[in-house]
Amino acid sequence: MHGFKKLYLPLLVAALVVGCGDKKEGAATEDKKATQVAAKVNDTELTVHQVNFALQRVPNLNKEQSKAASLQVVRNLVDQEVIAQKALSDKLDRDPNVVQALDAARRQILAEAYMSKKLGTPAEPSDTEVSDYFDKHPELFAKRKIYRLQEIGITAPKEKHEAIRAQLVASKTLNDFAAWLKAENLPVKAGQGVKPAEQLPLELLPKLAQMPDGQAIVVNSPDGLLVIVLADSQTQPKTLEEAKPAIARLLQAQARQKAAKNELDALKAAAKIEYMGEFVDAGKEVAVPAEKPAEPAKPSESAKPAAPAADAAPVAAPTADADAISKGISGLK
Repeated sequence: MHGFKKLYLPLLVAALVVGCGDKKEGAATEDKKATQVAAKVNDTELTVHQVNFALQRVPNLNKEQSKAASLQVVRNLVDQEVIAQKALSDKLDRDPNVVQALDAARRQILAEAYMSKKLGTPAEPSDTEVSDYFDKHPELFAKRKIYRLQEIGITAPKEKHEAIRAQLVASKTLNDFAAWLKAENLPVKAGQGVKPAEQLPLELLPKLAQMPDGQAIVVNSPDGLLVIVLADSQTQPKTLEEAKPAIARLLQAQARQKAAKNELDALKAAAKIEYMGEFVDAGKEVAVPAEKPAEPAKPSESAKPAAPAADAAPVAAPTADADAISKGISGLK
């Protein structure tokens, strides 16, 4: 019973993404097997296929749990169908927002189904490919580290960026830097966290791997700058054998992404695409920017730091040990 309760929420979510029961035209045929129908809501049949589809979307479901899980799925489908039927009777399917949502869901599902059928499962990478990736990314494996990072998100216009960078270098402590930011009326959010190398953006990791503890890196963000201070780090390497499964999955994902892009490019080349009115510029080729804006990490969460801008470079952080850095971070909140 305890395991059944644990299954309720994921099953509920899984059931809710299943489409409504098929509305039958007239009565069901006499020879239809009863086992094909799991439940009926008014004249709508909910089928065993719908139940199985929902169960397939529940992770780590074993045989012992499947019976209780299937019963819960049926209950959830019935609840959903009752509400859906009421929505139809209230003509909510004609509501413009609902029509747009249904259209968007249909388009997304069809696009994913096509790509899944077209691309299939990527081939397993060879041992040579895995070994080559291992050798080219020592910061992830042979020289892997665990990083304790302090993050300072600063909201500032572009014309203030150089002054902020210069002040970070000139400040003796992070408290001095925080006081300057406050005097300049620059909004600041701060946070800290411990993350292994594999949880950091690949664009940022090589720079962090070469930085000494106590140094900082400054990257662009959509609304200003993000200062990432390396409080300290500990080396925890991985061997090739330990890393093989993760590398294989990564290479497969990269191969699939590349194949998906090639397929999309081919489909777009064969299609007639026109952008109209205020959206005409969407059809123009987008130049790769010299600087890629970074998405700032949310200080209150343990999300990984933002990917750095193309010109991100380490700068000397205020002289401070790990404790002083933590105090400086507290002063920024």
